[in-house]
Amino acid sequence: MNKLEFNTLVIQHSDSLKSYARNFTKDGDDANDLVQDTLLKAVTYFKNFREGTNLKGWLYTIMKNTFINNYRRVVKTNSFITKEEEISNANLVVSATHNKGENKFMMEDINSALGKLSEEYYVPFTMYYEGYKYHEIAVHLDIPIGTVKTRIHVARKTMKKSLNAYS
Repeated sequence: MNKLEFNTLVIQHSDSLKSYARNFTKDGDDANDLVQDTLLKAVTYFKNFREGTNLKGWLYTIMKNTFINNYRRVVKTNSFITKEEEISNANLVVSATHNKGENKFMMEDINSALGKLSEEYYVPFTMYYEGYKYHEIAVHLDIPIGTVKTRIHVARKTMKKSLNAYS
């Protein structure tokens, strides 16, 4: 069977496909779309059809699988997308308050508070923040480990005071 003969046979089954599609969709336009998708897939995958196979059954299987896949896609999409009517006040507060603009202001405030620290507190605090251990900071700055701990503690307290709006 050549492609032209196959296409003619497929078109002959389009009326029975429309009534079968209405069983799935319950809507005329959606049924027509489903039939169109089915016919397109049948013509596209002509090479997969084995002569002697029940063409009508093959087309019905394509339609059923197409409907199921489209349905799953719609359900999956709707589970990720929240419609405007479904957004609660709690979700609006979360989406409105936590955005990149707020993060920028927060970082500016942190950098400003860091800038207010004197160098004797700034250096050990930033080194500790970057992951250095107390003893590594003490060796690097050539000061006792107790002094390092005290300076980091004082720097934290000063930073907390400067950033108390975020507590």
